[in-house]
Amino acid sequence: MRVWICTMMLCASAALAEPATMIERFDAGAGERWRYIGDNVMGGVSSGQAQIGADGLHLTGQVSTDNNGGFIQVRREFEDGLNADVWALVLKVRGNGERYTVFLRTRQARLPWHNYKASFVAGSAWSEVRLELSAFERSTSVLPAIVSPEDVKSIGLAAYGADYEADLWVGRVGVE
Repeated sequence: MRVWICTMMLCASAALAEPATMIERFDAGAGERWRYIGDNVMGGVSSGQAQIGADGLHLTGQVSTDNNGGFIQVRREFEDGLNADVWALVLKVRGNGERYTVFLRTRQARLPWHNYKASFVAGSAWSEVRLELSAFERSTSVLPAIVSPEDVKSIGLAAYGADYEADLWVGRVGVE
């Protein structure tokens, strides 16, 4: 019995540990690294904003699929890609119980809608979300079947694809 309890405690503490490599802690300079993008760039009518505070990045707004829209997003660019040994993104998130999407754009993306995506649900309590790169789905067969980490040009965090109110907090972004 004692062994089982200790094993469970080790598992719980490992789940709360920071990822091996931190990409973003949302410190004072994070506002220069992340930019807000809404679907109005393509004629959509969603509205939102992103703010960075003591708890991290806060993406809020109203997502509307009217007029062929359906997203609000924050994005960070990476000039040199991610390290070749990266196998997962690790996010610390909380929200309003809605589904949110992570978009990865790579060097092979030729059109704005070429990307890889994976989704998660952000509940009301802070939690860690681990998204393995092998689980990201490509938007087109023009892209390689699997994301190559060194080819990642940007990471986008989005409220996407349905009519709903977005309320997403991201406390950190890391990789393993």
